[in-house]
Amino acid sequence: MNVVFMGTPDFAVKTLEMLIKKHNVLAVVTQPDKPKGRGKKLVFPVVKEIALQNGIEVLQPVSAKDPEFAERLKGYNADIFVVAAYGQILPENVLNIPEYGSVNVHGSLLPKYRGAAPMQRAVMDGCKVTGVTIMHMAKGLDCGDMISKKEVAVSDDDTYGSLGEKLASAGAELLEQTLVQIENGTAAREKQDDSLATYAHMISREETHIDWKRTAFEISCFVRGLSPNMGAYTILNGDILKIWKVQAVDIDYAGECGQICGIDKKGFIVKCGSGSVKILSVQAKGGKEMDTGSYMRGHSVETGTVLQ
Repeated sequence: MNVVFMGTPDFAVKTLEMLIKKHNVLAVVTQPDKPKGRGKKLVFPVVKEIALQNGIEVLQPVSAKDPEFAERLKGYNADIFVVAAYGQILPENVLNIPEYGSVNVHGSLLPKYRGAAPMQRAVMDGCKVTGVTIMHMAKGLDCGDMISKKEVAVSDDDTYGSLGEKLASAGAELLEQTLVQIENGTAAREKQDDSLATYAHMISREETHIDWKRTAFEISCFVRGLSPNMGAYTILNGDILKIWKVQAVDIDYAGECGQICGIDKKGFIVKCGSGSVKILSVQAKGGKEMDTGSYMRGHSVETGTVLQ
């Protein structure tokens, strides 16, 4: 099929690679380059790098609602638009351009976890199973008719990063099968039950603050769901400390929630609302991620201190 692909982050890579191998990718649409680091050097989205390596034209509209963007897309005469975590809401006049419309590779089992952060929320909520859905795109937030689904198990040590890799691979495989069905007219269409819908809202910086009144299991899920990107954080001795890895400990120590109750060479143990967690990997403000043992050799950590 002649395809225009729209996507931006790592999750989109496997899908784009499959399309390049199996179909004719006419163009790749992605978000504009963004300044990064202290030098504010412009950095390409990862899918742009892949497109350029394969000699595919790249479009980076500031707004997908720009009329000139829609006219540019019409000129490709694509059979279908494929979207995977593009990062902008596409208007109907764009979605309806191709003969077969537009389909989306979404990182959840719809109608659960519609929205911007389905993979993070699945880990944060302690889900044992999630998956991917291929859906027809329509006006609204991830509410179009579903075509196909594939379940993916969430392991106890999965982070947002590792789950994202699993779902990216599953999504590319499922899309490959689904495009065959779309082209030969055998693809199913199943309306979503809106009464079962949940929303995976974009995660704000404020939301990443650890609430030590939650259970050890909940805090472990919370930390894993924010790794390796935003990171959960707490306040230690008046300074922000990002927490990248913890281990749940089935011990209820005396004291208040957030209190450091034990220390060894590998980390320190913090009391939670139920149980405790051992802090194994951290990042001080302005520093790099490191194992907690290394951090403690250069910072004061004392039993009885209460994390805020």
